[in-house]
Amino acid sequence: MPIATPEVYNEMLDRAKAGKFAYPAINVTSSQTLHAALRGFAEAESDGIIQISTGGAEFLGGQYKKDMVTGAVALAEFAHVVAEKYPVTVALHTDHCPKDKLDGYVRPLLEVSAERVRGGGNPLFQSHMWDGSAETLAHNLEIAQELLAKAAAAKIILEVEITPTGGEEDGVSHEINDSLYTTVDDAIRTAEALGLGDKGRYLLAASFGNVHGVYKPGNVVLRPELLKDLQEGVGAKYGKQTPFDFVFHGGSGSTREEILTALENGVVKMNLDTDTQYAFTRPVADHMFKNYDGVLKVDGEVGNKKVYDPRSWGKAAEAGMAARVGEACAHLRSAGARIK
Repeated sequence: MPIATPEVYNEMLDRAKAGKFAYPAINVTSSQTLHAALRGFAEAESDGIIQISTGGAEFLGGQYKKDMVTGAVALAEFAHVVAEKYPVTVALHTDHCPKDKLDGYVRPLLEVSAERVRGGGNPLFQSHMWDGSAETLAHNLEIAQELLAKAAAAKIILEVEITPTGGEEDGVSHEINDSLYTTVDDAIRTAEALGLGDKGRYLLAASFGNVHGVYKPGNVVLRPELLKDLQEGVGAKYGKQTPFDFVFHGGSGSTREEILTALENGVVKMNLDTDTQYAFTRPVADHMFKNYDGVLKVDGEVGNKKVYDPRSWGKAAEAGMAARVGEACAHLRSAGARIK
């Protein structure tokens, strides 16, 4: 099946929320990691989300120019072609974009999709993320209103992060402290500014102790039950049951119990990057260590082309990452739930 249309993407999110499962959102930085993600989804019979961060897009744009828009557009166009060969449906998303990168990333990409829609087509990406967590909530929501209007006009869903996620990702960092918990008042102010679907659909990255990067279970105090408080607080005010579609950021090292609690409380998307990076790189390291005298020209020898050919270790990397994606699908209960 092809990349999701706007209508199918909405159906995907609705099905996840109703079924209390979530889609793994896999960060990719190359055609190879894209194929690994698609393979993982296909083998798990799960639909999913492919996403590109600003750093990933810059890398994809090539180190000569490092143009984020070029990199993101190029991989998205490639994905529209190769995804046809996989028996699952995926949506394309751009990950964390702070204020200083909006003009060089999300705003131009919104215009690319708007132009496609004006011509009678579908958007290139199905959703974009605005990360205003480093701004005041008032300023964050002011920018979110502008972006939501543009996204809705281009048949795109906006993701907003309203309060900080700890750790660091692509240059945006926050301390790990008590500010990492969204309050009901924060959620109500968000609903007041962005509506609850009437101004355009959006995904909400609320904070419940999440931290980007690598950590072991227990090192960070996650409170996914907080999401229920946000749903109920806003729902009571607006007379709408479970009004938010939540996103789980900083999930590396989360326990199964924490993930399941998040799913029960409205999480429909969970980001994975750190774990899949390791799953991709670990087989490469294994290959290099085991074949060091073949990948290197040691003591004047010529090496072994069969083991330094990037395809030899690249296949192992793809398989390793695909397996980790499949594991995520099982944990998030999306395995076997693809749209037929």
